[in-house]
Amino acid sequence: MTTTVDDALEHGGEFHFFQKQMFFLLSLLSVAFTPIYVGIVFLGFTPDHRCRSPGVAELSLRCGWSPAEELNYTVPGPGPVGEASPRQCRRYEVDWNQSALSCVDPLASLDTNRSRLPLGPCRDGWLYETPGSSIVTEFNLVCANSWMLDLFQSSVNVGFFIGSMSIGYIADRFGRKLCLLTTILINAASGVLMAISPTYTWMLIFRLIQGLVSKAGWLIGFILITEFVGRSYRRTVGIFYQVAFTVGLLVLAGVAYALPHWRWLQFTVTLPNFCFLLYYWCIPESPRWLISQNKNAEAMRIFKHIAKKNGKSLPASLQRLRLEEETGKKLNPSFLDLVRTPQIRKHTLILMYNWFTSSVLYQGLIMHMGLAGDNIYLEFFYSALVEFPAAFMVILTIDRIGRRYPWAASNIVAGAACLASGFIPGDLQWLRIIVSCLGRMGITMAYEIVCLVNAELYPTFIRNLGVHVCSSMCDIGGIITPFLVYRLTNIWLELPLMVFAVVGLVAGGLVLLLPETKGKALPETIEEAENMQRPRKNKEKMIYLQVQKLDIPLN
Repeated sequence: MTTTVDDALEHGGEFHFFQKQMFFLLSLLSVAFTPIYVGIVFLGFTPDHRCRSPGVAELSLRCGWSPAEELNYTVPGPGPVGEASPRQCRRYEVDWNQSALSCVDPLASLDTNRSRLPLGPCRDGWLYETPGSSIVTEFNLVCANSWMLDLFQSSVNVGFFIGSMSIGYIADRFGRKLCLLTTILINAASGVLMAISPTYTWMLIFRLIQGLVSKAGWLIGFILITEFVGRSYRRTVGIFYQVAFTVGLLVLAGVAYALPHWRWLQFTVTLPNFCFLLYYWCIPESPRWLISQNKNAEAMRIFKHIAKKNGKSLPASLQRLRLEEETGKKLNPSFLDLVRTPQIRKHTLILMYNWFTSSVLYQGLIMHMGLAGDNIYLEFFYSALVEFPAAFMVILTIDRIGRRYPWAASNIVAGAACLASGFIPGDLQWLRIIVSCLGRMGITMAYEIVCLVNAELYPTFIRNLGVHVCSSMCDIGGIITPFLVYRLTNIWLELPLMVFAVVGLVAGGLVLLLPETKGKALPETIEEAENMQRPRKNKEKMIYLQVQKLDIPLN
């Protein structure tokens, strides 16, 4: 008897003890991926800083100045609006070791108008107002070198892009399990090496390597858990796999608060990856992959193991397994299939833009919070909490209301929240936090819905290609976002939020141009995908006419 993998899972258990055990183990991968994806908030924290001026510390000690008096007497004041503050990147060209300087107003003897005193660059480094350390404070990634922080975060997204584009082929060629363990090992090793990197260049190289393998490992975990469960559980399991990422956000906030020094933080969040190497004995290979490689005997052995774990038994007649994909004609997909016909071309462009939007707003809001927040640990924690209701709202709405309207609304809410945040006065911090949380909830919902809908809009033979090409824009957005956030804040702190608002509102409008996929079978051919937006009444008329035609001979 020949049967499909899903039929075998119905007999052996679609989501019982074995699948729950696998879900827990693989979800830990999603938790551990968080520090790599958004760890820049804490690893790259930029505290208040000023130029180090030789002789100022000694003069301050001799005069008995308070910290506020030292700043007032020796550091330039803020510059014009829209320009970098001289307090952070410039210093007075004064010899602070000369004995003629008084303690009351040391600069008055040089010039009664401070604005006429010459300013110069920070030749002797910077002083940072922070009890801990970050890559910014250790490698002086400020002022003329501030772009190096942007490059640090962009490098990990370059790694995401390359890794996620190649992982599909590698996992199909060498198997899910071997690929997963390899990415875990490389991720763990490069994470530790980054924590002990002596220079910025070495740190950048190891961060790029982490990017190459970490998202790939996260995707393999997602593939494995969806291949272990039955068809009816895949969507829910996929959403909760992303919820595990949110748990990682909460854990990261706590660990970063307890370890304010970036090297110890990086080392601590990397260590769990070594424990994941024990998965060699805990997680079997995907039966679907084994069948695709004509290893039916090994696949049957794993299905028997699954059934035993679940307290089930496989029927004796179940001897040969096949994949669902084998039932149809094999077609060779190409990139041109994504843009050749008008409706699929529209779907491709809108999906690519929405993947880009989700990444830019999600990462951008987190990075901006690190720059604008008074207490980044608490604000990071609060904003992470709202991702839980976002996931449950997705589960509750997509099968009741549909995909399109919740998706559009979530983008619009995110965009409107960004727009409103830019104009909330600083003394209304509580209101700012609420609006920011709404924006975070909106973009989290949009992120999770685009993952779901992307696969539902393409016919079978280009579905995987469509998901990979469109979702690659997520990593392109991640490459651009650091430069967008950190450069625009130098002009106006809230300017990135204005850009996010426009991007989010446009994404919400474009979503309304897509067809609703709720309750519709996945399209099998290009023709079916092209006709997805055709009004249902036409189909009803066609059926009615067919019935009339059949009734005529009976009369």
